[in-house]
Amino acid sequence: MFSRSIARITMTASLLMLSSTAFAQLPNPTHGWNLGNTLEPPSGEGSWGPPASQALINSVANAGFNTVRIPCAWDSHANQSTYQIDPAYMARVKQVVDWCFARNLHVVINCHWDGGWLDANLTGTVKPTINAKMNSYWSQIATTFAGYNNRLLFAAANEPPADNAAKLSELMTYYQTFINVVRSKGGNNSSRWLVVQGPNTDITLTDSLMNTLPNDPTPGRLMVEVHYYTPYQFTLMPTDQSWGNMFYFWGQGYHSATNPSRNATWGEEAYTDAEFRKMYNKFTSKGIPVILGEFGAFPRSNLTGADVNLNNASTTYWNKYVVDSARSHGIYPIYWETPGGAFDWTTGAIRNQNVVNSLTGRGALPPPGGDGAQHCFELSTQGWASSGAPITGVTTATTQRFAGSRSLAVSFNGAAGTSAVTIAAPSTPAGKTITFRVWIPSGSKISAIQPFAQDRNWAWTGNYKPIGNLTANAWNNITVVVPPNAVTPLQQLGVQFSTSATWTGTCYIDSVSW
Repeated sequence: MFSRSIARITMTASLLMLSSTAFAQLPNPTHGWNLGNTLEPPSGEGSWGPPASQALINSVANAGFNTVRIPCAWDSHANQSTYQIDPAYMARVKQVVDWCFARNLHVVINCHWDGGWLDANLTGTVKPTINAKMNSYWSQIATTFAGYNNRLLFAAANEPPADNAAKLSELMTYYQTFINVVRSKGGNNSSRWLVVQGPNTDITLTDSLMNTLPNDPTPGRLMVEVHYYTPYQFTLMPTDQSWGNMFYFWGQGYHSATNPSRNATWGEEAYTDAEFRKMYNKFTSKGIPVILGEFGAFPRSNLTGADVNLNNASTTYWNKYVVDSARSHGIYPIYWETPGGAFDWTTGAIRNQNVVNSLTGRGALPPPGGDGAQHCFELSTQGWASSGAPITGVTTATTQRFAGSRSLAVSFNGAAGTSAVTIAAPSTPAGKTITFRVWIPSGSKISAIQPFAQDRNWAWTGNYKPIGNLTANAWNNITVVVPPNAVTPLQQLGVQFSTSATWTGTCYIDSVSW
């Protein structure tokens, strides 16, 4: 039965690839936001914080967000004999969706934890009661919202703990029921985008276990959802444990010199890129969209002194880096927010503009006295490497620096020629302006430099600067705009150097940011 209800993701890439217009299910770029701890408490709205307000939704839209995910608790508001959803609860969800639609927002509604009726009961054996509830609830939801256009997406579950093949097989049966009943309810449901969650919404498990998707009679309208809170010690861990302590500081340029035991020791930029690359290779490169339905790092409340500012800056940087890396891998990010976060739930007032900035395409806070660029070279070369003579290698150095305490030293020793230093697979999204800071000594034989970016198809975008347009013994700011239609993730970005004669010396690169 299971084998007949799924479609294997072993089709050729050419059959699965979709045009860019097919990805209109969410805006590009997506600046997503969760209405968390509001409509999904089993004990009712208001029990975990203030209820939703139209002022809040308006403020979210005004701040630059264009997508809202609304976690819901259908089972907790349903008759357990008939599985009929309380009309008052359905009307309340509809009201909040209407507020979002009035502001031209995209909306995702799901079935959240909701007392665990689904999530706490995955054992590897299909349960008729759970399947019946899945059918009944989504039948009522799809009927209620049949007239809503495709800015409204339905997501089957939240974080289903299917950590092995048997549990995933059971979960796939429920997903098939979800898809079948929604598609049968007419209106815009026949073409609505539907979202199924990877096992545990964990990227590694989804990559290793989710080799099939349910069968959808409407082709090209299924999405996969994962979540990201890595490293746990930095994003969610509330207290130190015997196996490890909390991290307060994350990112190459945000480590503390005075409190180094609280610096992240794993799960930083390169790890984040590698995780999202799994989803790119598995799904998005084959035309299957992926939602990052939840992510978030939040300032610690137990810190004092300089640690407060560095932790605040570090969390905004984590959020921005996750957004940028997700987008560069074709993933749609939606930030997890609850009352007491960046917005006041009652008035809609912004409580933390820095967090909002980091999520809506603006910048992260720089570390106090440091360098907040994505490539700051404060701890290492961050994967940058040279590619041939006359460049002989790269290292970090304190001799020159644009910001922070270190830069990337590029060593030359050889005859005239052209070569480059590059970083492979950066997290830079399409449409971003990359700023390179380059320092050239007086008396060098540098004849020109050209910062550049190459997209996934190796399309080159550069900004050529002859030596006459550069200032020696100073930092030169040079920008490169990644085309909006660039195919991401990028193959590489870098700086190309040309020399006019034999030369031994050093140039410096620092604070490469976007």
